[in-house]
Amino acid sequence: MHSQSMKRVVLAGGGHAHLAVLADWARKPLPAARRWLVTSSRYTAYSGMVPGWLAGFYSADDLMIDLAPLAERAGAELVLADVIGLDAEKRKLALSTGETLEFDLLSLATGGETDTSALAVAGQRLLPVRPMCGFIAEWRGRIATDTGSPPQEIVVVGGGAAGVELAFAICVAHRRAAGMGRVSIVTPEERFLAGHDERVQALAKCALLERGITMHFAHAVGTEGGLLLSNGRFLAADCIVAATGSRAPLWLAQSGLACTPEGFVAVGPDMRSTSHDAIFAAGDIIERADRRLERSGVHAVKAGPVLAANLRAALGQGAVQRYKPRRRTLYLLALGDRRAIFSWGPIVGTGRWAWRLKDWIDRSFVRRYTSHGSAAPGATTTRRGKP
Repeated sequence: MHSQSMKRVVLAGGGHAHLAVLADWARKPLPAARRWLVTSSRYTAYSGMVPGWLAGFYSADDLMIDLAPLAERAGAELVLADVIGLDAEKRKLALSTGETLEFDLLSLATGGETDTSALAVAGQRLLPVRPMCGFIAEWRGRIATDTGSPPQEIVVVGGGAAGVELAFAICVAHRRAAGMGRVSIVTPEERFLAGHDERVQALAKCALLERGITMHFAHAVGTEGGLLLSNGRFLAADCIVAATGSRAPLWLAQSGLACTPEGFVAVGPDMRSTSHDAIFAAGDIIERADRRLERSGVHAVKAGPVLAANLRAALGQGAVQRYKPRRRTLYLLALGDRRAIFSWGPIVGTGRWAWRLKDWIDRSFVRRYTSHGSAAPGATTTRRGKP
């Protein structure tokens, strides 16, 4: 039973934006509110460091953030389960454990899903990059062990920053494990580092050529033996890494929330649903209704403090804030050899200094959420769902 005065606040997803919310609650507990964190795994991997882990520069512990102590310090109950449905009108969240969580205030940061529909026929050869923890575990099984025969032909499908960084890192990891073999990247040319400065694109292409990573500018369809490209070529592949970008979770279509034509949650600059005032969202699950925003982890991280403030404001604490992306965004593209490409507005450069900057930023982010502190009043270590 809940007291009528106690508000039920649910964070669905362990995404980067919710890390800032949990930290905010730990610093200053929410008054008269019972809190939950629903997440599919106790651990969340900081995506910016995954290519470095693949290349051997980090251990898995370096990039993993344990959500259990974060939730405890925030006074939130940790529920280990997937979100499989939402009734926005009735304010009910359906979980994979069979439970239903009722809420007065909900924040969604479950992340998108990797769109593998065009590649699905490839079957066991297919390795989606999301969920990230699943990718890490599967990669360990395929390549990062000393037994068995590693795949010789690895193809990365997707030309965004994630796909390009993964291609560089996989090239290093592949050669370390197998000593031979080929790595390729497949993407329509107009999607290769789309939104980045042309000089960044040129530097990345040169670096790919230097590493012997073959670029195929085409669309791809999965087959039982590899990929059929839109230019008519067949590309054999033992492992197809799908970095094809995010699609909206399918359960959103039946949620009653206002969504964009692509199925993402439509939110305003305050990160609140345009149709339901009790629901907020951030990260890859959203699209802004007022402006176009690149789908990037940078925005999820930067929007986190705004989301935290607005959840408080919805409970009568403080003023509503708006997330205003900076005019210039800092991008650091790892090249797999302790070098990176730096871009900030018109300033573009490359070198080890850029990698060191990226390494410092990434380690600082993880450290922020892995340092220990005292738990907030009302904290609970109760956990339900799958282990």
